[in-house]
Amino acid sequence: MINQIINFSIKNKLIIILFTVTIAAYGVYAVFKIPVGAVPDITNNQVQVLTTSPNLSTQDVEQFITYPIELEMSNLPGVKEIRSVSKFGLSVVTIVFNDDMGTYLPRQLIAEKIKSASANIPKGFGTPEMGPITTGLGEIYQYILDVKKGYKDRYTPMQLRTIQDWVVKRQLAGIPGVVEVNTWGGFLKQYEIAINPQRLKSFNISLLDVYNAVTRNNSLAGGSYIEKQNLSYFIRGDALVKSLKDIGAIVVKNINGKPILVRDIAEVRFGHANRFGAITANGDGEKVMGQIMMLKGANSKKVISAVIKRVAEVQKTLPEGVFINPIIERSELIGKTSFTIVENLLLGCIIVIFVVILLLGNWRSAMVIASIIPLALLFTISLMYILGIDANLMSLGALDFGIIIDGAVIIVEFIALRITLARDDLQKVGKKESMLLKDSITYEGSSKMINSAIFGQIIILIVLIPILVLSGVEGKMFRPMALSFSFAIIGAMIFGLTWIPVASALLLKPVKQNKKNISKWIMDKAYASYCPVIKLGYNYKNV
Repeated sequence: MINQIINFSIKNKLIIILFTVTIAAYGVYAVFKIPVGAVPDITNNQVQVLTTSPNLSTQDVEQFITYPIELEMSNLPGVKEIRSVSKFGLSVVTIVFNDDMGTYLPRQLIAEKIKSASANIPKGFGTPEMGPITTGLGEIYQYILDVKKGYKDRYTPMQLRTIQDWVVKRQLAGIPGVVEVNTWGGFLKQYEIAINPQRLKSFNISLLDVYNAVTRNNSLAGGSYIEKQNLSYFIRGDALVKSLKDIGAIVVKNINGKPILVRDIAEVRFGHANRFGAITANGDGEKVMGQIMMLKGANSKKVISAVIKRVAEVQKTLPEGVFINPIIERSELIGKTSFTIVENLLLGCIIVIFVVILLLGNWRSAMVIASIIPLALLFTISLMYILGIDANLMSLGALDFGIIIDGAVIIVEFIALRITLARDDLQKVGKKESMLLKDSITYEGSSKMINSAIFGQIIILIVLIPILVLSGVEGKMFRPMALSFSFAIIGAMIFGLTWIPVASALLLKPVKQNKKNISKWIMDKAYASYCPVIKLGYNYKNV
């Protein structure tokens, strides 16, 4: 069958050339479309269930929130592990699923169980919800909402936090591939009603009365519409609080026809929520920081480009003196990693081509052999793109061009030798007969050497099998490397059966056997060096 493929390739050169060009063209297309990252994402298939309850102690969070959630999630199909963390006011339950369940099926199963888990949590203790669809490598962009010199006294940490939450965060959240924008630092703005106990007691009003009054007077209601003179007038009951003055004007109680307002019994002011930490940066005091999380499985290079573009647009909408100062940007890491990969691939390619030309002494043979390198690389990237394997330092950095061209070297070198030996016969016949004779020589040479070439490549593929069967974190780290290397070797095998015979028949020409060049000098020196060693081995077989 192998000989038939070689024979078909030589007799149908145009088909093989078109086949090779098609694969190369699709490989070039895949180069621009394949997801590019720095390293493989080794995060397991997990979903986090988060519950906040600001007033509960750690023990109560564990007893009334974490335990009921763990109990409900333990019966889900495909669960490998359940672990949890209970802190003051916070419960985090992590459910790890089998990798073959995908990303969205586990979340659907958990969404169904959250309803029953919520029923077992006492009312007012918090509502569990799922965490974002992201991984440990999802932190692609972090920034500080900074203030320029000369504007330091104009903005407080509370004002910067408000700008981050209501201006910056909302505009960044709509970027394709961004799953969440987190905020740290500053003070979360609140409207506070500081009750005066003496006034409250003098008017015989309870705290519950104040709470109910504020709640009732901060609402919105629809009143349908009325028709008048062929026109419809929509009715809105707008009782939403919009300022401190509105809060102070809320009626709490009516005593003898005189309304008692909130401002009569309390001080209405701006305040902030209690916090348990702060953010500082660059030794310049307290800051407000934002973090952009990427959707699991998204193209990090594409997402970070969209984020940088949107950040430039958001900068124009910020108040005077405020700007977004990036501190962590994944594009820099991706750029350096991509540069390292490209640099290593190009250097490896150049070194291999140089060594082949140096040792063969025939630039035509060297070019035919070297053509395997870009073709195998494009074939590899095509399969990686089809199978959803990211291009990163592990997957592409493992390619060894010396092994890739190993089969092509022995095939082309043998064909070149046979063509050189048939030099006199090729010169005696016409151009058409010469082409037929070269086809015959190429077929015989390829058929004779292809078994050795494929055998060596199959041995390498067998060596990679243990890496391909790895699972868990080890599998996610090293399987892309083994797969990409296997794709490259398979591509070299395919092109060794198709492209190499065609290129050899078209491009190789006989050379002078006695021509002196550096290649011949190197080989003569090598021959003179190892011949005595071989003779010594033959003479002392028992030793």
